[in-house]
Amino acid sequence: MTAETSQTLDRGLRVLKLLADTDHGLTVTELSNKLGVNRTVVYRLLATLEQHSLVRRDIGGRARVGLGVLQLGRQVHPLLREAALPALRALADDLGATAHLTLVDGTEALAVAVVEPTWTDYHVAYRAGFRHPLDRGAAGRAILAARSGHANDPGYVLTHGELEAGASGAAAPLTGVTGIEGSVGVVMLCDAVPERVGPRVVDAAREVADALR
Repeated sequence: MTAETSQTLDRGLRVLKLLADTDHGLTVTELSNKLGVNRTVVYRLLATLEQHSLVRRDIGGRARVGLGVLQLGRQVHPLLREAALPALRALADDLGATAHLTLVDGTEALAVAVVEPTWTDYHVAYRAGFRHPLDRGAAGRAILAARSGHANDPGYVLTHGELEAGASGAAAPLTGVTGIEGSVGVVMLCDAVPERVGPRVVDAAREVADALR
């Protein structure tokens, strides 16, 4: 720690990160051991975080991430959209397809930014806020592929008719962006995705990831 930083804030943020990395919560003793501080300090940190709804404690006393974190997360979406829009616009107009940035929201894939091509006579209607299960559609499947470590070859996922009859999708996961699970992809009206679409989507995902770092 340097003179310009806050030790208490640093510990509070470390608590949130530790809780975010577990599904079953942590006890005060477990947090104390992981942080290397005494239980009194942990109690004070949890009490402060609880006041802001960033942490909650269940009946058994285990601490978990609170709903306040979700409210903070929603404010991040506009920043992500702004950073991703240039790459999405280029992708949509290059391929003549609807481009999107999709993020994980619980067990679902959530489209947080959508750009439609400017020169086509028709294209798939796809709106920001659209949700679907992670295991359906190219956007969600690309995210799951990255989780499983199977996203390197060929680096993108193709689907047809899983979310809308007659529509095909291509998506590539965002990689190298700490704390964000997502994908960049396109949706188009076709039976078979043209060969160049997959690699182009991978390039766009890389551009978006660079913008978010």
